[in-house]
Amino acid sequence: MQDSATHPPLVSPLTDRECALLDAHWRALNYLAAGQLYLRDNPLLSEELRPEHVKPRLLGHWGTCPGLGLVHTHLNRVISARDLDVLCVWGPGHGAPAVLAGSWLDGTFGERWPDTGRDRAGMARLFERFSSPGGLPSHTAPVVPGSIQEGGELGYSLAHAYGAVLDNPDLLAVCVVGDGEAETGPLAASWHSTAFLDPVRDGTVLPVLHLNGYKIANPTVLSRIPEGDLDALLRGYGHDPLYVTAAPDTPPETVHRAMAAALDQALDRIAALRRTAREEGVAERPHRPMIVLRTPKGWTGPRELDGEPVEDTWRSHQIPLKDVRENPERLRALERWLRSYRPEELFDSSGRPRPEVLECVPRGGRRPGASPHADGGRLRRPLPLPDPSEFAVPVEAPGASVHEPTRVLGTLLRRLVEDTADRRDFRLVSPDEAESNHLQDVLAATPRAWQGAVLDTDRNLDRGGRVMEVLSEHLCQGWLEGYTLTGRHGLFASYEGFSTIVASMATQHAKWLQNAREVPWRAPVPSLNYLLSSHVWRQDHNGFSHQDPGFVDHILNKSPDVVRVYLPPDANTLLYVADHVLRTTDEVNVVVAGKQPCFDWLAPEQAREHCARGAGVWEWAGSEEPGREPDVVLACAGDVPTQEVLAAAALLREHLPDLAVRVVNVVDLARLLPSGSHPHGLSDGDFEALFTRDRPVVFAYHGYPWLIHRIAHRAGLHDRLHVRGYRESGSTTTPFDMVVRNDADRYRLVMDVVDRVPGLADRAAELRRTMERTRERHHHWVREHGTDLPEVDGWRWPG
Repeated sequence: MQDSATHPPLVSPLTDRECALLDAHWRALNYLAAGQLYLRDNPLLSEELRPEHVKPRLLGHWGTCPGLGLVHTHLNRVISARDLDVLCVWGPGHGAPAVLAGSWLDGTFGERWPDTGRDRAGMARLFERFSSPGGLPSHTAPVVPGSIQEGGELGYSLAHAYGAVLDNPDLLAVCVVGDGEAETGPLAASWHSTAFLDPVRDGTVLPVLHLNGYKIANPTVLSRIPEGDLDALLRGYGHDPLYVTAAPDTPPETVHRAMAAALDQALDRIAALRRTAREEGVAERPHRPMIVLRTPKGWTGPRELDGEPVEDTWRSHQIPLKDVRENPERLRALERWLRSYRPEELFDSSGRPRPEVLECVPRGGRRPGASPHADGGRLRRPLPLPDPSEFAVPVEAPGASVHEPTRVLGTLLRRLVEDTADRRDFRLVSPDEAESNHLQDVLAATPRAWQGAVLDTDRNLDRGGRVMEVLSEHLCQGWLEGYTLTGRHGLFASYEGFSTIVASMATQHAKWLQNAREVPWRAPVPSLNYLLSSHVWRQDHNGFSHQDPGFVDHILNKSPDVVRVYLPPDANTLLYVADHVLRTTDEVNVVVAGKQPCFDWLAPEQAREHCARGAGVWEWAGSEEPGREPDVVLACAGDVPTQEVLAAAALLREHLPDLAVRVVNVVDLARLLPSGSHPHGLSDGDFEALFTRDRPVVFAYHGYPWLIHRIAHRAGLHDRLHVRGYRESGSTTTPFDMVVRNDADRYRLVMDVVDRVPGLADRAAELRRTMERTRERHHHWVREHGTDLPEVDGWRWPG
C-alpha cells in the first residue's frame, strides 16, 4: 500500500464521469444480485418477463445486498487508484448475491468456474445455480472466490479479518460488519482486537459497520442508539469513525461522493499511521479509522407491496416480492424493479459488461475475488518443525519418572517460535492460559502481543509478541481461523472445560474445510489445532464448573474427512502428536493432554511408533502369554485413565497371577471407528487383533463413556464392551477422588474385570470385596485427611 509520502491524497471530489462509472458498476452489481434471487431464464430481460423465467423456489436474502455492493464498487476504485493489497471479509453472509455478483463482474468467478463466464450464458448459469440443488449456497462459502468464511453463522467476520492481517504488514482487510451481526457476543468482543495489532509487523483492518436498521424481523440495537452514543462506543474501542448516510431518496451521486471521500480519508489516515509507526517509530496505540455506513434495508428494491412499505423495513430482508409466478401483478412489479437498473446500459446484447461498467475494476490479483490471501493454501509454507526426539524425556523404564507433558511440549514450541522469527507464520493463542497450561517456555522466545499501557509490574508484553492472550475463546479462535485460512500456522491452547464455548465456531470452520476440499481450485490450508489441557480429571482444585470433556464428542460428530482427536498418555507421545498435527492441512485437530506431573510410559522411539499406529498393545503392561488369547482386555485413552488401567493391571497381576490381561492404549480416538467410516479407522481384522473377537473389554476413557460405545460399535462387541469415564460427577476434591466419584478408578476397574470374565465371580469374590472396602476406606480417608490414600499417592508401576 502506498502512503501519502509517495502518493498524493485522493480526497478531491469525484468528477461527474467518475460518479457515473461507479454508479454503472453498482447498478450492474445490484441487477446481478436481484437476478440471482429470481431468474432462471431471460437474464438480460431481452423479452417481457414471463412466469417460466422465474425460479420455482425463491431463496436468498436481498436486504443487505445493495449496501455490500456499494462497498464492493468503491473498493474497486481505491484498489485500482492506490494499488492496494486488499482482502474483503463479508460479515453479512446473507449478502452472498452481492459478493457473487462482484466476483462475476471482476471476472474471477468465471475463471474459477469456466461455465459461468462474463456473457449471457454465464450470467444465466450464475442465476440458475444460486440457491439451487447442486448449485451455489445462499451464503458466502468456499465456492465463492475472494471469501474466507462461511456466512451462515454471524459474529466471526471481524476476528477473521484481524487474524488475516497478523504478520501480513502490507495487507488491508476491509471487513463489512452487519448491524445484526454486531449484536453477537463474538463480534462484540472482536472490537478489542485493536489492542493487539502491531502497526509495524501487522497489516490493517478497516471495519465498515453497515447499519441498515433491521434484522430478520426486528430493529438492530446499534442502528437505533443515538449517534453520539455510537460514536463514543466506537472511539472507546480505538476507532475514529467516518460516517456515510443514505436515505431512500438520496441521489446516487451524493452517496457515491460521500463514500469515496470517506474511503479516501480512511486510507490516507491508514497510510499515515503506517508511516509514523514504521519510519518514525511512533509507538503509541493509534486510533484507527473505520466507516459507519447507513443505508436503507433493501435499498433500490420495491418500495411497497400490498400497501405495506418494503424498502427501508424488515420486509426486505429476504425475498421482497413473493408468489411472482402465480401473481401477474407481482410479476410486473418484479420486472419494473429489475428494469430500473437499466440493464441494457450495463450489458451488451451478448451479456458482456460494457467497458464503462468495468473501468474501475482492478486487474489480476488485485481484484477482490482474486486476492491470494483468500486462497491461503497457495501461500502456505511447511513449518520448520524440529525433531521431537530433541525434546523428548529419557525413559529408563515405564513409569520410572514423571514430567508435565505440556511443559515438555513448551520446549518444542519455543524452538518453533525461534525458528519462525523471520518468517512470522506461527502463533500461539490462548484465553490468558499459556502459563496456566505450563507453556511458559514459549514466552522466552516471544512475549505476548499487547498495544495497551504497560505497567512496571507487567511482564512478557510487547507490540511484536506472537502469543495472543485475551479472555475470550471466541476471539482466540476467530484470530486463529483468519490466520490459518490465509496460509499461516498456529495452536489454540485452552482449558478443556471451556473449549465448548467455541463449539459452534468449530462446527462452522469444519464445514468450511469440508466444503473447501471439494472445490478444485482451493489449495489446502494449515489445520486448526487445539491443545486442551487443565482437563477434567485435574480440575479438582477449581471444581465442577471447570470439569467438562464434551468438546471431543462435539468434534467427532463432524465430517470424518476433517476431524481428528488425540489423547497422548504421556509427555513423549504428546511431542509426536503435536509434531503430526502441526504438519497437517484442512483438518480440525483436538489434542487433550495434561499439565500436571504424569508418569513417563514410553521412550522416544516407542512413543513415535505408538503415535504412528494410533492404538496398540502395551505388551510390557499386560500378563498374556504369547500365542494365547487374553482372558480380558483393559483398554485406555487419556493420561489419567491410562494410569488407572495400569494400576488395575498391576493389582490383577498381584492377586490373580493366572489371569491373562491385555493392555491396549489408544492415542488416536478415530482408530476405534470402522475403516469405512473414518480415514483413520481400523479394519475389522485390525480391530480384532487389538480387542479380540470374543473376550470382555473394560475400557477406561478420558471423557463421557457413551462416546466409546458409539464409535467402537461393531458386530459382537456391544455385549462385551464396558466403558468407564466421566459421568458428570465433579467437585472440588482430590485427584483420585475425581476418578472414584465417576467409577473410573483402578479398584472399580478390577471389580469390572471380576464381574465380566467368566468364572471369576466365584474364585475372585474376596478380591472384589477387598476392592470395595478400599473404595470405602478412600471415602473416609479423603474426607478426614484431605489427601488421597497413601498407597494411591505413592503408587508406582511395579514393573
